[in-house]
Amino acid sequence: MVAGRPAAAATVSAGMPADTVAGVAADVVARGQVPSALVPFDRLMKDYMAKRGITAGQLAIARKGKLVFARAYTVSTPEKPVPAVTPTSLFRIASLSKHVTATAVLRLAQEGRLNLGDPVTKWLSLVPMPGKTADPRLSRVTLWRLLQHTGGWDRDISGDPCADEHAIATALGRPLPISHTDLFEYVTGRRLDWDPGTRMAYSNYGYMLLGRVIEKVTGQSYESYVTNTLLTPLGISRMRIGPSLQTAGEVPYESRYTTRTVLDNSGQTMSFPYGGFNMANRDASGGWVAAAVDLVRFERIFDLPTTANLLNSTSIGRAFAKPEIGVSDGGSWYGAGWYVREKNGGLNTWHNGSMAGTYTYLVRRYDGVTYAALFNRRKEDDGALTDGEIDPLLYNAADAVTTWPSVDYGSLYF
Repeated sequence: MVAGRPAAAATVSAGMPADTVAGVAADVVARGQVPSALVPFDRLMKDYMAKRGITAGQLAIARKGKLVFARAYTVSTPEKPVPAVTPTSLFRIASLSKHVTATAVLRLAQEGRLNLGDPVTKWLSLVPMPGKTADPRLSRVTLWRLLQHTGGWDRDISGDPCADEHAIATALGRPLPISHTDLFEYVTGRRLDWDPGTRMAYSNYGYMLLGRVIEKVTGQSYESYVTNTLLTPLGISRMRIGPSLQTAGEVPYESRYTTRTVLDNSGQTMSFPYGGFNMANRDASGGWVAAAVDLVRFERIFDLPTTANLLNSTSIGRAFAKPEIGVSDGGSWYGAGWYVREKNGGLNTWHNGSMAGTYTYLVRRYDGVTYAALFNRRKEDDGALTDGEIDPLLYNAADAVTTWPSVDYGSLYF
């Protein structure tokens, strides 16, 4: 792919209605910037949302660190009004938070403040609940293994403690909301599901532990360290750990499901996105809110390493390193906060995020193209959204671009 001529004059400007692009449902209103060469991405997003009944979305695309596409999408009707989504509206990014946490850990290792081979028990005092005994294999759960999901917890076997807050509060005899400390006490009293370092199983709990290691090493809150060390140097000011309840500045999260709140002992039935989980507990594993433009800006750490000057080549290599267990049958592996696959002499790296009311997808392609797509709902039993379905659509659209624009809209958002 070869960078093309500037396309600013051909930009579909902010606030133009969806029907300015022929053949697309007129009820999807788009705001932001899209060069003429990238209009197929705009059409794709509108069609994707219209067909699936998604009411809020964003797409940002960067190429070699330049923001070449920043677009937000809203579907609002009198029966179901939705505040206008802009390219700076905030979405819960769910597990895209993991690569933020991993980057922070790699930075601390780069500075010599911790060693990735350290057992987590070097940094955290993991004490089980009364009457229980810690699994001795905890001493073999290293920071490397937490980063690569090989620590020994398997939610398909023992469940995800980050999603079982009622049961944990009952077991500990404590009121809601429970804290990180409560979660650690409960989980430490249970056996690991398998020997650390012998297989991979995705673990939100492992990344929750990493967040507390960051706090122990730095003497700062997890959010403060990430903000001060990574976000501020990049000019990112919107990202933060999101609240559990609805707040201004974020899109509304949609789900058909309700649940008893985990935020207090009232037993009140809430919409799942606004009481089904405590965002403060999910901070390092899935608690950040951001705009799509913020995410592609964050990827400058990897896309423009000498400019960003936050991770050196050794640390970036560690982010994408193959784990001790090797690669999957499909040739991919989990590095440190990223899924990774070799492609055309380079690497494709990606991650998704999913929680009630949220589906997100982030890709860094081998050819220097990076994109983030965010939506305010995920797949539920009604089949309105298939998680992961956006992946091949965006990837194929990127493959089809013959001339990438040389514009950079970054100054509009940072």
